[in-house]
Amino acid sequence: MKAVQAYWKELAAGVGIGVVIALAIWGVDVTPILVLAALLVLVQVMQTGRFAGSRRLETLTVDAKNPINSPITFDDIGGQDTAKRELLEALEFINNKEKCTQLGIRPLKGILLAGPPGTGKTLLAKAAASFTNSAFVAASGSSFIEMYAGVGAQRIRQLFAAGRQAALQQGKESAIIFIDEIEVIGGKRGRHSSHLEYDQTLNQLLVEMDGIQEDSDVRLLVIGATNRPDLLDSALVRPGRFDRVVRVDLPDKQGRLHILKIHSRNKPLAADVDLEKIAGETYGFSGAHLESLLNEAAIHALREGSDVIRERHLREALEKVVLGEKLNRKPREEERRRVAYHETGHALVSELLQKGSVSSVTVTPRGQALGYVRRKPYGDYYLYTKEQLLEQIAVALAGAVMEEIFFGSRSTGSKGDFQQAVEAAHQIIDCGMSALGVVSKEHVRPDEINKEVQAIIAEQEKRVRKLLVERRAVAEALAGELLREESLSGERFRELLKVS
Repeated sequence: MKAVQAYWKELAAGVGIGVVIALAIWGVDVTPILVLAALLVLVQVMQTGRFAGSRRLETLTVDAKNPINSPITFDDIGGQDTAKRELLEALEFINNKEKCTQLGIRPLKGILLAGPPGTGKTLLAKAAASFTNSAFVAASGSSFIEMYAGVGAQRIRQLFAAGRQAALQQGKESAIIFIDEIEVIGGKRGRHSSHLEYDQTLNQLLVEMDGIQEDSDVRLLVIGATNRPDLLDSALVRPGRFDRVVRVDLPDKQGRLHILKIHSRNKPLAADVDLEKIAGETYGFSGAHLESLLNEAAIHALREGSDVIRERHLREALEKVVLGEKLNRKPREEERRRVAYHETGHALVSELLQKGSVSSVTVTPRGQALGYVRRKPYGDYYLYTKEQLLEQIAVALAGAVMEEIFFGSRSTGSKGDFQQAVEAAHQIIDCGMSALGVVSKEHVRPDEINKEVQAIIAEQEKRVRKLLVERRAVAEALAGELLREESLSGERFRELLKVS
């Protein structure tokens, strides 16, 4: 049908061009005809949204019986047991339509996946399509917005039509429409006063979701993904549109271990590799970070010509993922010496306040850092006590205090440390754990807040100075060893600390 329509359009265009040429040869003024034709073409282009190069939507066929594209399943996703459980419950209306109808359950129209980047929101959407044997149509929120009015709304209509068409072509009864970065088109209305294209696009999405019929030949489910659910318009997240919000958070230790095991299935690991230990040292890592960690470790093994991935490859990869690649720049000897004492101060105070907390110390430049102390957390903390926050401040200040003790002055290398210390002090005040008591920062003068922050930091600076001065000889010996070796593991650092 489309081929026939294209044929007649080409034929009509050819005849029209021929008529215009003939009129021009006969001396007829064809300028009005050309202007009218140009206006008609412009209107057609604006209606179809082809100014942006006619971007096409990605359509992925997912068929469990014929896995051409190796479909993602829920077993391939680790560290998100709660999110998977909620999502599976929401997908029951597709797999058990009759039972849901019998119980009078209204099918969900939309599911919102909300969480930090790299936590597996796209993978969950693809796994949902595989689990329900549905057609899968994906698009990014940024692909709907153009400077021309009506283009975004037109593409929304095309997206829903593509979902139904994909399901019919694949012989499926359902389709999942996945919209990534949905906050781009689903943001609160009225923010863009100079450009209403955003609001028109959102309005069209609301209309399409309202028009999803339960008795349609193709059952549609919209899955949106966002890092900022707070930016979404209230009309979009109300019941009847996005009925359920599924949190996809950063994985805990067991979740990270599960992810590491999944991504290491096709990688030869040496006998000395302890994935559980790596999982414990990667607090705050997303699934994407962990996949990158194993990939970088494999690259390091390839560079060395090793047939297996060893513990040292993973350690090197971990530091690269956190800080970046090693740099060729070589600081001057006096700078290098100052960095060694600075990092030794961090590591020494960290070990004194929390035994076994240091994972590695290095003076090798990486990324923006001339040196680095990597600490391993004891478990995944979701709440912090005042004592823990004060310890964080003490460790952050230790580098600058160490420089002052041995060199008589501080350097600009402590800038980031001071920012961390101030943030922790503000957290103490915000949570009512300071001398100010329970206060609202909005009703307290800024100078009072600053005075309390300075008091907290001054107290910890005094504490750190006492610890380091009492162990001056130990600190100097550790810094000297770090200068010679350039990097010390946590185990080696603790051995030297005991000997000294």
